[in-house]
Amino acid sequence: MNTKPFTSGLGQNAVMVTRVADRQWQALDDDLVVGRGHAEQRPDGRLFVSIDAWHDAAFDRLAEAMPAELPAPLYTVVDEADVELTACWRRAGFTVRRREWECVVPTDPRVTGLGEVLPPSGVTIVPAGQADEGLLRAVDRAIRDEVEATVGWRSMPAEVIPFPEGDTIVDPSQYAVAAAPDRYLGLIRVVTVNRPRIGLVAVRVGEQRRGIARALLAHALGTLYRSGFAEAWAEVQESNRAASALFDGIGARPMSSNLELVR
Repeated sequence: MNTKPFTSGLGQNAVMVTRVADRQWQALDDDLVVGRGHAEQRPDGRLFVSIDAWHDAAFDRLAEAMPAELPAPLYTVVDEADVELTACWRRAGFTVRRREWECVVPTDPRVTGLGEVLPPSGVTIVPAGQADEGLLRAVDRAIRDEVEATVGWRSMPAEVIPFPEGDTIVDPSQYAVAAAPDRYLGLIRVVTVNRPRIGLVAVRVGEQRRGIARALLAHALGTLYRSGFAEAWAEVQESNRAASALFDGIGARPMSSNLELVR
């Protein structure tokens, strides 16, 4: 623990920032805690920071002290509607890296138009909980390698659920897959905690543009509809045109947006 204070400003009651634990800071104003900062390394290796402060002066002091003791680059995520918080991070030298839309997705096949969608010839959809775990992990690894070789996995929505090093399938029962006779071609992950969320839809590069992603969505949304869920949620990166077109085409509605900032 580093308790060396970090002060800035010449006021009579200058805000003092202290590192109180590993990757934790607090800002004091005349012995009153007026802000806290935290850094967390996510499973993809990136370091994300957050600050909760009572006023701009405390935020600015924390945003000045924390990067001085952390390796670059640093990332944070803000609700784009929170204009004041976004301005604070920009003032600290953070810039917009990407925008993610949080969308509500209808499940009723009469609304999505997916009621008659079937997988292409030779492909079957294996429901969640029934996939072969070895083949599931193999297709997940192959897709990740393909993404990393092109746009980079860091361009995908941030994954914050911890998992053992090298293991990217946290719960195999959450995945439905598109299967050929000898291997899996694509997958979809749906997590139902409070409300259903589509966490990932992905297809092997050589199998894209065959309608497999639409078939996976048709299966997953249809299953949710029959289970009594009228809507699901999904995050779509603004620059991912294929994903945007896929979700726009089934009636997804953007409800809010998050900005990922980097310094």
